[in-house]
Amino acid sequence: MNFAESENYIHSLYRKAQPGLTRIRQLLSLLGNPEHKLKFIHIAGTNGKGSTASMSASILTKAGYKTGLFTSPFIYRFNERIQMDGMQIPDEDVVRLVALVKEKADTMADYPTEFEFVTGMAMVWFWEQNCDLVVLEVGMGGLIDATNAIPAPEVAVITNIGLDHTDALGDTLEKIAANKAGIIKPGCSAVVYRGSQTVEAVYEEICEKLSVPLKKADFASLRSVSHGLEGQVFDCGDRKNLKLPLLGQHQMYNGSVVLSVMDALRERGWQITEDHIREGMESVSWPGRFDIVGHDPLFIIDGGHNPQCMDALVKNVQDYLADRHVVALTGVLADKDYGEMFRPVMPYVAEFVCVTPNNPRKLAAAELAEHLQKAGAKATPCDSFAQGVDLAKHLAGKNGVVLCFGSLYTIGDIKKEI
Repeated sequence: MNFAESENYIHSLYRKAQPGLTRIRQLLSLLGNPEHKLKFIHIAGTNGKGSTASMSASILTKAGYKTGLFTSPFIYRFNERIQMDGMQIPDEDVVRLVALVKEKADTMADYPTEFEFVTGMAMVWFWEQNCDLVVLEVGMGGLIDATNAIPAPEVAVITNIGLDHTDALGDTLEKIAANKAGIIKPGCSAVVYRGSQTVEAVYEEICEKLSVPLKKADFASLRSVSHGLEGQVFDCGDRKNLKLPLLGQHQMYNGSVVLSVMDALRERGWQITEDHIREGMESVSWPGRFDIVGHDPLFIIDGGHNPQCMDALVKNVQDYLADRHVVALTGVLADKDYGEMFRPVMPYVAEFVCVTPNNPRKLAAAELAEHLQKAGAKATPCDSFAQGVDLAKHLAGKNGVVLCFGSLYTIGDIKKEI
């Protein structure tokens, strides 16, 4: 298989399967259990996982460690999901690893899912690259996510949580927190994003039961120094004037989580200086998160795809785009709560341009436009991403803003058309 055929094969494995760790454990065993030869930072959460992972990996690379990064989904290219020291896995390694993992998977009675297959590929590649530490993002949940087949990580991290995937993870924040806290294992350290008292009590109880030291991110001492479309500067405790190119107040909170992760690693003997932290945060790149990709009109791509993300997006619009003519270019998956998702952002958008994501779970552009129109918004469906981009730019005008959000699965196709 060539690269395109290999990628198509991976995506052909998408299916709903019985949840659990049986398949991934069998697959990893057939691959020689590469996960047992690696060390990890394991990151679960509803929102902020990717940003937290990217910041952590950037700092560790600056500290001189060979650092793996595993995230999902990809934004522009499959190779983004598996990286080392900021470099994506080469195409030829993807082709080779698909063949290797497929050979092992073909012997299994219960074939791996797409995510399990890619997790197996990543573990082998990180081991081949002699990674010192792998920053590993959970796919969904935590307890029975395929990534949880790893041994105890150095640090288990739980970012901001919300009511997402409630059918699989539970219908309360406390149930979701308990599921995500399934990545906490005896022998690791734990770092968590601040939440309600009842959510934090879940983390406290689990950590106490497992004798795991727990750090809660220091939100109390956070202070925004400055912010603009070029980035932001903030203080956290004794750390002053930290520079972060990622936009949005929520990224400052994610940054606080990362600082606690670095403190936990230092307590475990990892050599990370304050200069490494500053340089890593200042140089981090995380595409597709309130990301400026064009001008005249200003064109911003944001991966917001659930109600919590929309709250953060609204705050960014208020902070960065006040009094600008905003046209939304959007598409969503049918299984998302898109009715609730669009409600907070609607007052800030002049009109919507709707496209259909390239995903089996897609919601047709016409159906989304009809929903938005019934809710009182101006909305136009488009037959293609090219048509959507052209219409959105035309409606925004030279001094307006095109704001693309709604699903990570639309971003890559939209970026290609810009």
